[in-house]
Amino acid sequence: MLEIIQHGSVRELRLARAPVNALNAELISALDAAITLAETEAAAGASLRALIISGNPKLFSAGLDLREITGSIETARTLVLAFSQLQSRLARCSLPLIAAITGHSPAGGAVIAILCDHRVMAKGAARIGLNEVQVGLYPGETIFRCYERILGTAKAANFLTRGAMLTADEALAAGLVDELVEPEQVIARAVALGQEIATLPAETYAKTRALVRADLARIIEHPNESLASLMKDGWITAETREQMAKLLR
Repeated sequence: MLEIIQHGSVRELRLARAPVNALNAELISALDAAITLAETEAAAGASLRALIISGNPKLFSAGLDLREITGSIETARTLVLAFSQLQSRLARCSLPLIAAITGHSPAGGAVIAILCDHRVMAKGAARIGLNEVQVGLYPGETIFRCYERILGTAKAANFLTRGAMLTADEALAAGLVDELVEPEQVIARAVALGQEIATLPAETYAKTRALVRADLARIIEHPNESLASLMKDGWITAETREQMAKLLR
């Protein structure tokens, strides 16, 4: 479900839940725990300087597991709570995070990438974006603010309300990803970037990184919408469950 691969001072956390890396509560919790463990090891003196989150060839992650969203109210609530906690973990992570976007990355997959420090994406057919509105999900203000932080208000508003899925070239032009490489080179490039970070003066890098991510931490830690209201009005509505059920037919 989650493969852990060490590349010297860089650790890769590879999503490996067949067939499409759908984010169910178990995978989300495993990723959360792996990040926590890495931070603990680094704080204890391990030579670990960066984390990569990667996926399968052609598909990074299909987003939240539709079967759990459309399951019982309690199952859906557990999933949304786990994903909310993961977002907080990513935003507050003391280690730099690199998204190796190996393929398609809609919705929840895009959220993970957005919360990373750097995004390397495969050239070609892969698309990335927050397409929640297309499937009847209200993305919420917190996710919009994270999107806005990277793209600026006009682009974020345009893309989010349409549920736009951008091609790799469009994502690069918009600033949603930092660079494009050939599909077979995505992880290697992410590793090289992590190793480059590892050569920087550690304390100075950490202070500078904390400075540029302080706004992200505030967005995540002080949401204007409660999780309860988001669940009630955006994730467990009749329209949402109807749209999701159509996708599973």
